[in-house]
Amino acid sequence: MKDFFKKIGRGIVKGAIYAYCKIVYRMEVVGKENIPKTGPVIVCGNHRTFLDPPLIEVTTGRFTRFLAKEELTKNKFLAFLGWVFDAILVKRDSKEVKAIKESLKALKDGECIALFPEGTRNGLQKGEQVKDGAAFFAVRSGAKVVPCGIKGGVKGDWKVTVTYGKPLDYSEYKGAKDKETLDKITNEIMDNIIKLTK
Repeated sequence: MKDFFKKIGRGIVKGAIYAYCKIVYRMEVVGKENIPKTGPVIVCGNHRTFLDPPLIEVTTGRFTRFLAKEELTKNKFLAFLGWVFDAILVKRDSKEVKAIKESLKALKDGECIALFPEGTRNGLQKGEQVKDGAAFFAVRSGAKVVPCGIKGGVKGDWKVTVTYGKPLDYSEYKGAKDKETLDKITNEIMDNIIKLTK
C-alpha cells in the first residue's frame, strides 16, 4: 500500500514540477533519446541551483533515484520529496557503506540513479574537489554514465535547457579500484558535462 501511494505521489509531483518548469522557465530538453530506456544508468549533471534535481527527475523519462545529502531531510518538504522519490541519503564527506550498498543494489536491479560529481552547488566555482562516486559506481556495476548539462534558470537567463549527452561506457575498467583510473573516468565525465552546458 505504501508503494502504491508513493507511485501516485510521484506522478502528481512530477506532473506539477514539469508544468511549473515549462511555464516559468520555458524548459527545453535536448538529447533525451540518449538515455537508455532500460538497464542500469547513472545520470551525472552539473549542480547550480535547488532546481537541478527536479529538472533531471522530470526529464529522464525514467524513475530516477537521487543520491542526496542527509541534511536535506531537516526540511519537511524536501524530506517528503526524498521519501516519494526513494532518495538514497548520503552523509556528506563520508564513505557511508549503507548508501554505497543501496546505490549498487539499485544499479544491479536495472534502475537509474542520479548524482552531481561536484558534490555541492557550484562546487567547481568554489574550488571543491570533484567526487569520484559516479566513476566508482560505473566500474563496480558496469552501468553506463549519461552526462547532463543544465543551463539557464538564473537572473538574466530564465530559459532552462537540459541537455543529455551520449552514454559513456566504462565496462573496460569494470572492477578497477585504483585512484588513477577513477580520477581519469571522473575527469572525463566532468569534461562531458561542462561541454553540454556551453
